[in-house]
Amino acid sequence: MPAAGVNLPLPVTAIARDIYDLHMLLLYITGSIFVLVFGVMFWAILHHRKSAGHQAKHFHENTTVEIVWTLIPLLILVAMAWPATRLILLQKSSAGAELTIKVTGYQWKWHYDYLDDGVAFMSHLSTPQSAIRQVADRGEHYLLEVDQPLVVPTGTKVRLLLTANDVIHSWWVPQLGVKQDAIPGFVRDAWFKVDRPGTYRGQCAELCGKDHGFMPIVVVAKAPADYQAWLAARQKTAAANLEDPNKVWPLAELMARGEKVYTQNCVACHQAGGKGIPGAFPALDGSAMATKDKPGHIDIVLNGSKKNAAMAAWGKQLSDTDIAAVITYERNAWGNHTGDVVQPKDIKAARGGKA
Repeated sequence: MPAAGVNLPLPVTAIARDIYDLHMLLLYITGSIFVLVFGVMFWAILHHRKSAGHQAKHFHENTTVEIVWTLIPLLILVAMAWPATRLILLQKSSAGAELTIKVTGYQWKWHYDYLDDGVAFMSHLSTPQSAIRQVADRGEHYLLEVDQPLVVPTGTKVRLLLTANDVIHSWWVPQLGVKQDAIPGFVRDAWFKVDRPGTYRGQCAELCGKDHGFMPIVVVAKAPADYQAWLAARQKTAAANLEDPNKVWPLAELMARGEKVYTQNCVACHQAGGKGIPGAFPALDGSAMATKDKPGHIDIVLNGSKKNAAMAAWGKQLSDTDIAAVITYERNAWGNHTGDVVQPKDIKAARGGKA
C-alpha cells in the first residue's frame, strides 16, 4: 500500500487500486530499465577505459544485436500498454450505475444535482478569508474544505455527468481514482464506487482562472442507511426553503443575506471592502453602477458583462432572492448608502418573468 507523503494516496475504490497497481508496475519496469542501462554503462566505463589499456573494437551492422534491441523494447511496451489500455477502458465504462449526479464547474465552485432525487446545491470553498490573507491560522485542510460536500453512499456505483458553465475545469479526487475534464457545451462522464465511509478531498486540476487554487472538492461517503437519512433531510430542507417570489423582504434581512452571497461569490474579484483590483476588476464602493444605475446593476449581475468576460452571468447560478439580496447589499454597503431595496420580484421581472 502507499506510504504516506511518498506515494499515491490511499485508494478507496477498486478503480483507484487498479491505478495504484499499474503505477507500481510501471515504476518497477522503468526502475529496472534504469538500473540495468546505467549499470551496464558505468561498468563499461570503468572496465573499458583507455587508462586501463583497453583498445576499442570496431564493428558495424550486427543484425542479431539490432533485432534484439528492437524486440526487447517492443515486448516491454506491449507489457506496459496492455494493462494500461484495459484500465482506461474500465474507467470509461459507467454502465450499471445506481446513482447519477450532474456536476457543473463554475469559476470557482461546483454545482451538484442529484438527478433522480430532487436535491441540488452549490459547493463553495469554506476556508475563511482571514486564513487566506494569513491573518488567522491555517487549518489542517487549508483550501481543501467546502461548505457543502458531495455526499454518496458506499458500495454504490456513482456516475458523474460533468460539464462547465464558463471555462474548462477538471474534477479530480485521487483516492477515488477519478479525474475528468468538465468542458462547456459537452457532457463527459466518470464513475466511482467507494468501499468504506470517509471524507475524500481533491480539487480542480485544470488551470481555470485567477482563483483556480480556491476550487476544492470534498466527497463524503456514508453507509447506505446514513446516506438515506442525509438524503431525506436534504429533500425536506429543499421543500421548506422554497421561497415565495412575491415576498417583500425588509432591508436588514436582504443586507444580511446579501453579505453572505457576496462573501461566497464576489469577494475574490471585488474584494471584501468593495475596492476591486485595479486594472482587473472594478470597484463597487462609490461606483456609478452600484449607486445610480439600478437597472444596469441588475442586468450585469444577471447576464454578465458584454465588455468584460471576467464578469460572470449569475442568473443561472443564484436564485432571484440571492441576486436581489446581493445587489441590495452592494448598493448599501461600504460607502454606498443609496437606501435602494431590490426585491426578488424585480429580478423575476428582469428575467422576463422566468424564474
